[in-house]
Amino acid sequence: MAAVVVVGTQWGDEGKGKYIDILSADADYVVRFSGGNNAGHTIVHDGVKYALHLVPSGILRKGKTCIIANGVVIDPAVLISELNNLSKYDNELAELIISDRAHVIMPWHIELDSLQESYRGNAGLGTTRRGIGPAYADKAERSGIRMCDLMDPDLFREMVHSTIKVKNAIIEKVYGGKPLDAEKIIDDYLGYAEKLRPYVRDVNSIIHRAIENGKTVLFEGAQATFLDLDFGTYPYVTSSNPIAGGVCTGAGVGPKMITEILGVFKAYTSRVGSGPFVTELNNEVGNQIRELGHEYGTTTGRPRRCGWLDVVMLKYAARLNSLTGLCLNHLDTVGKLDSIKICMAYKLDGKIIDYYPSNLKELARCEPVYEEFESWKDIDISKVNRYEMLPPAAKKYLKRIEESIGVPIKYVGVGPGREQVITM
Repeated sequence: MAAVVVVGTQWGDEGKGKYIDILSADADYVVRFSGGNNAGHTIVHDGVKYALHLVPSGILRKGKTCIIANGVVIDPAVLISELNNLSKYDNELAELIISDRAHVIMPWHIELDSLQESYRGNAGLGTTRRGIGPAYADKAERSGIRMCDLMDPDLFREMVHSTIKVKNAIIEKVYGGKPLDAEKIIDDYLGYAEKLRPYVRDVNSIIHRAIENGKTVLFEGAQATFLDLDFGTYPYVTSSNPIAGGVCTGAGVGPKMITEILGVFKAYTSRVGSGPFVTELNNEVGNQIRELGHEYGTTTGRPRRCGWLDVVMLKYAARLNSLTGLCLNHLDTVGKLDSIKICMAYKLDGKIIDYYPSNLKELARCEPVYEEFESWKDIDISKVNRYEMLPPAAKKYLKRIEESIGVPIKYVGVGPGREQVITM
């Protein structure tokens, strides 16, 4: 039995999709357990780049089963569009199953997300305006619509008519927006229901049966540790729990079933949206990292804020997720710089600290304490496939990261392709 969890250890965009794609070669099931289409995973297959938002990253592995579990919120239109884009590769795709307990993103969620973010103005949270937060809010408020409800036309029609009265009142009277048409929503969504019906099943029993029968199940996290609703840089976080513990509620799996937890990170740090960023580089080096690493959002296209690797963050993530191994990306990117720095600790009001402050005002006052490393900018490592072939400076850099975090590095990415990974 193997139940492997892959999570992001920074602010997302760490390249989780690549490792999930690689690990899915030896997995029987790939399960997405949190988030919605605010997340974007990019994988490269046979030289072609694929941007996935809802469909699990193992979809390009024929013979596997990909599952969208109950912890995900689903925009049916986006999911159908994604499936249509993949349809030309039908002969190469994994089986897809969607949880009947997953909540549905409705048009009022998208409208309210946009209106609320606009209303906040300069104090906006930087949401993707795709309805994720409002959908999770309705889930907690117990007024959400699930996939199983969408599959029942009479019940769905009744739920839309009941809910839209309240939502339109908020849209019009609070935010000055235009009311939504209930009948159009019903027609559109019942059309989506017929297209998605073949995929919708009781996922929890499928996952449990797979684990009990000795199958390998790979759990795919969206977003990352520092976007976690409880443990991230609140309020600049997502609306779910993308840490390893989120697997238990997001897929209905008990903690004793999990056998390995891998944390993915980049050899530098990036962030989209607002909030403190201790190692951010608002200079030419930051711009260089952005361009070398192609740091633009998969979902939004927004340029990402870039800075040096932060060990304080990674140690916090390792503790929260009980990481058993690390997957590093972009070793090739930092190797092209003149020199490399790692933040080993923070200085807060003149005192050295080694913890991650929850108070964002304190976090904003933190100064990074760096160690500097020699780069290997004259050596191309993009085709290196064994650790022994790496230049000494790269080995020293990797060893220091392992020592600092206390978790072994198991995989090292030296390029975007699934073949550009060193197994340690």
